[in-house]
Amino acid sequence: MKQYSANQIKNIAFLGHSSSGKTTLVDALLYSYGAIERIGKSADGSTVMDFDAEEKKRKCSVSTAVYALETDNLKLNLIDAPGLFDFAGGICEALSAADSAVIAISGKSGLTVGAKQAFEKAKEAGKSVAFFIGKLDSSHAHFYQVISILTANYGSVICPVVIPFVENDVVKCYVDLTENKAYTYDGIKATEVALPQSAEIEQMRSIMLEAIASTDEELMEKYFGGEEFTREEIITGLRAGVKSGDICPVYCGVQQTGDAVPLFAKSISELMPSAEESLKSNDDKPALFVFKTIADPFVGKLSYFKVLSGQVKADTRLKNNRTGEEERISKVMWLKGGKQEDADVINAGDIGSVAKLGDVLTGDTLSASGEVSADEVIFPLPSLSVAVYPVKKGDEEKISSGLNRLSEEDPTISVAMDNETHELILSALGEQHIDVVISRLKSKFGADVELKQPKVAYRETIRKSVKAQGRHKKQSGGHGQFGDVWIEFEPCDSDELVFEEKVFGGAVPKNFFPAVEKGLRESTQKGVLAGYPMVGIKATLVDGSYHPVDSSEMSFKMAASIAFKEGVTNANPVLMEPIGTLKVLVPDEMLGDVIGDINKRRGRIIGMNPAANKMQEVIGEVPISEMHDFSTAMRSITQGTASFTIEFARYEDVPNQIAQKIIAEAKE
Repeated sequence: MKQYSANQIKNIAFLGHSSSGKTTLVDALLYSYGAIERIGKSADGSTVMDFDAEEKKRKCSVSTAVYALETDNLKLNLIDAPGLFDFAGGICEALSAADSAVIAISGKSGLTVGAKQAFEKAKEAGKSVAFFIGKLDSSHAHFYQVISILTANYGSVICPVVIPFVENDVVKCYVDLTENKAYTYDGIKATEVALPQSAEIEQMRSIMLEAIASTDEELMEKYFGGEEFTREEIITGLRAGVKSGDICPVYCGVQQTGDAVPLFAKSISELMPSAEESLKSNDDKPALFVFKTIADPFVGKLSYFKVLSGQVKADTRLKNNRTGEEERISKVMWLKGGKQEDADVINAGDIGSVAKLGDVLTGDTLSASGEVSADEVIFPLPSLSVAVYPVKKGDEEKISSGLNRLSEEDPTISVAMDNETHELILSALGEQHIDVVISRLKSKFGADVELKQPKVAYRETIRKSVKAQGRHKKQSGGHGQFGDVWIEFEPCDSDELVFEEKVFGGAVPKNFFPAVEKGLRESTQKGVLAGYPMVGIKATLVDGSYHPVDSSEMSFKMAASIAFKEGVTNANPVLMEPIGTLKVLVPDEMLGDVIGDINKRRGRIIGMNPAANKMQEVIGEVPISEMHDFSTAMRSITQGTASFTIEFARYEDVPNQIAQKIIAEAKE
């Protein structure tokens, strides 16, 4: 592969709802340029971009893939992102490396939730956007209905460029509005035909020409003067509108056969911005941004990167702006789906990969000075957690190590040991996401696991004040054991035991006070109701007695433990549960259903705030124990349109009926 400068490179992300045909569209593009011999099918795992074993098994994309495609004096880095909500991190990766985005829409399904979210994320990232309405060979496909819906949602930015001529619900030909020419297709082979006389064609071209006119005053004057635009003016106007975000060109075709894909390929090559336009520095010093990481137990880490400035080649030494450590770049490679091609150098604006970088993670920037930083990539937070247990004893280290390696690969995974419940907790974006992680853990690292619902970190406390005696006396030959204490227990506002002493007259010698406190603190680790840690207790040592020979630190520690158990049992002990502050962003029309679900979980709504895009922010407080499947429920209720966060707020008493059940289970 030859070298290209930044103005000859276009980095394009392909986004869309799952099953919208974006991965097949990439295959069709590759086929139209002769890079592959046939267009693959996701259904049989034969597409170039779905090369991962999990993708072949599931027949859908779960990871971001890149293909470096050479065209007519241009290089297109095609970046295919997953469409399933559970793998939304892939969209963030793709957009962080891309200069523009193509959103695939099924002519059958129309503007789905996934397409809407892809558009919003691309716009938030400041990327130029185009749409491809595909699967037009289906009898249920309706191109013009989809155009109407796009226009209703996004207004005048929607600009048809390639449209179908439909007769009796069958596409007869495709019209390139920039040239006002019509073509029929046998696969990717085009035959020009007479331009049909159609009201839809005239209307669509008028929309395009008006959009072009709005990009330039001279074009506007020419348009209202009734003069025709030259093709060069049309392309110049479209390019300017696409760059500014005022125009989102719309294309169409059939991905699986390649119909009209060459028209799409030619147009995006002309219109979509080059990498040069997104470079933030003309510095000739090398700098790169890592936008994706692949963990492999055999070849090590593979880092996908975009060159921000200068050139990156073998033996380049760069500093990581996050760690300050120097990293040596080994050989660099271009990406071609699941394969890599050795490169001498990767130029500014281009995309490549490098193996075996040390402490380098997704989102890191490496530069000569160590001071260059790219825009921060905000990945979605994990929303579903499971406890991970080994199937085989002794696999704990293998599991922990493997999951940590996989979390380096995927920033939307969280792995942590809960020191209280002693469970290894894996958090991800959904059930399918967790399923893929566990499958990779087994295939890559040989660790088989069992998943359980995470334990809840309950607490116990007391609700009234009592005074209790703890007396420990034991005689077994020689020195005996003797310790005697009187302790007052009362509720307080503290996460730890508060200990005081008010002993008069030396009833308990001062040197035994630390032993009494230690006995009490150890006792709080296991409550009297269900064995959960106790909080909110103040213990005051007020009296006691000792033996000059038989008393010892151990004796008073035991006496304190006895007093604790006796006193706390009679101090109206209660079970407490963690309460989280929940914030849900939900469309207006689904507000009632979401509030209903929160109420079923013993939640309380404490506020609502209007948000952008006809959304509402619902704020509530919900017991953590009721939230284990909330992510799944929200996905079902809102078709993936809602998002939420939950943060620990405080502990509250568990309702008596529920508390009795928890206590009974603990005793079992």
